[in-house]
Amino acid sequence: MQLRPPNADQPLLGLTILLVEDSRFAAEGFRLLALRSGARLRRADSLAHARRHLCVYRPTVVMVDLGLPDGSGAQLITELAQARPRIDMILGVSADPEAEQIARAAGADGFLEKPITSLASFQTEVLRHLPPERQPTGPRSLPRGMVEPDRIALRDDLAHAAEVLKSDAEGEELDYVTQFLASVARSAGDTRLSEAVDRLADARTKGEVLGAHVSELSAMVDRRLAPSAPLT
Repeated sequence: MQLRPPNADQPLLGLTILLVEDSRFAAEGFRLLALRSGARLRRADSLAHARRHLCVYRPTVVMVDLGLPDGSGAQLITELAQARPRIDMILGVSADPEAEQIARAAGADGFLEKPITSLASFQTEVLRHLPPERQPTGPRSLPRGMVEPDRIALRDDLAHAAEVLKSDAEGEELDYVTQFLASVARSAGDTRLSEAVDRLADARTKGEVLGAHVSELSAMVDRRLAPSAPLT
């Protein structure tokens, strides 16, 4: 069966995307962006899961979050950039704009800063790295649509963070849950949670006692998980 070529309404038609992303909320946003653009998307939530995918599945595009539960996404970006044959497009993903330099140094072709809810921004970043033969033909106006991920996925992310925070996390595990919550808070537009994460990260950098900061963050997450609490 012959695949339809990309068109103005679905400019990414025919593309297959592997998204390496631990946040369900962020992944849901990317799924909606890919769906409305005509691309097919699969998700891996860790480096190990992504490597298993890539043993049996060759996507056109791999989008890699820089902060993952079992290591830095930069490791996978380097592996993919050096592999032969090479994946057609490798994009770094992070809520931290400073991570773009890390992603590009590792070999990424481009970078997507979370949260990305604009269909036009998503399509533009992917299309500018595609060869001419993969581009849609004819004039194309930029779409004005936005996507809004299901807030149930946000609750799942918060529940995961709450579990880690209550397990007396320290060292690398505490570093991971801190950056995970920073990303989730930014994607959800939760300023107060983001500020609490920053206070914990700053205290850790300064070598301060962290108990009070961890307790504060854990309590804030619990309040957001309360049945009557709206997810902002």
